[in-house]
Amino acid sequence: MTELTSPAGDPVSEADLDPGQYHLRLYVAGQTQKSMAALANLKRVCEQHLAGRYEIEVIDLLKNPQLAAGDQILAIPTLVRRLPAPLKRIIGDLSNTEKVLVGLDIRPRGPTTTTAP
Repeated sequence: MTELTSPAGDPVSEADLDPGQYHLRLYVAGQTQKSMAALANLKRVCEQHLAGRYEIEVIDLLKNPQLAAGDQILAIPTLVRRLPAPLKRIIGDLSNTEKVLVGLDIRPRGPTTTTAP
């Protein structure tokens, strides 16, 4: 699991982020099947709907359990949208794309439903 860094390899602070960017934190506990599914699902949704406008920071609470208190994490995996404000949380493996889009206030690209001719 990696932490958010700039292209130069330096840690990125919230002040360094573009206001049009989505800063997302995914809290996991190790590399469990559910944690890995959540990360894969998040990357898929971001590439489809936020291409070039997102940063994902993965925080492994097995390595840094003290970080759970900062975003009030009670269950894992949990996704936290830190920017743009307001802060939002989604709990689970993020497999329901519609729920993730609604939870992050992202409008889906193109039609999401098909109609019969």
